[in-house]
Amino acid sequence: MSFPPVSNDKLGSQRRCGLARALSKLGFCSRTEAFTFIRQRRVHLNGQCCTNPERPVRLGVDRISVDGAQVLTAKKVYLMLNKPRGLVTTARDERGRKTVYDCLEGAQVPFISPVGRLDQASEGLLLFTNDTVWSAGITDDNRSIRKTYHVHVDVRPDDSLCASLMQGVDSDVGPLAAHKASVLRVGIKNGWIEIELCEGRNRHIRRLLAAHGINTLRLVRIAIGDLFLGSLAKGAFRFLEESEVSSLRTQP
Repeated sequence: MSFPPVSNDKLGSQRRCGLARALSKLGFCSRTEAFTFIRQRRVHLNGQCCTNPERPVRLGVDRISVDGAQVLTAKKVYLMLNKPRGLVTTARDERGRKTVYDCLEGAQVPFISPVGRLDQASEGLLLFTNDTVWSAGITDDNRSIRKTYHVHVDVRPDDSLCASLMQGVDSDVGPLAAHKASVLRVGIKNGWIEIELCEGRNRHIRRLLAAHGINTLRLVRIAIGDLFLGSLAKGAFRFLEESEVSSLRTQP
């Protein structure tokens, strides 16, 4: 995946943030990479070398350059990935594990960030964008955009279990509950549940099921709001239609 600036679309003179965050907002690189570039004295602000990652920047007014090339505002990009199991949701992994960005190799886009996360063992629908306002709106628990999961469990689920999941439990990370839960299918020793969340704590579903003595065998996110994973192949990605982007922006 390449990270070049692609346009000169200004962000507005009243928006201020730290230099490292500005490089991320402009779609040039991740904040972690920005810290590295700044400490390596590769970043100039208004013609002067700046080594302070928190130096206030006026987006759309101040001029930022890296290695002598001006950083311009990147075109807004929105895409969805069918995340395979085993990948970590990060741009760089200190342990050398494969990341979700390995699936985006060859995509001619500026730097984009995941919208929320899926843990290493989870799979399914994962959004990416460089539109931080759009991303924040989707992950904002106050908007309660539903996320739908299909979960394979090591018990034969029934309506009683689903009712208990919706009632919820207290945990060390706070209350955990499913907004909705229903049985999808039942096998001889295990089965599948559809679980809908309107908020998402770290390992929310796995912790909720574990509190009921249930192991999660497989967890697949199939939808965010009205956007469904559909037939997108595992490890593949596609760009969102404008109508899909707008729909997620306006959903309650």
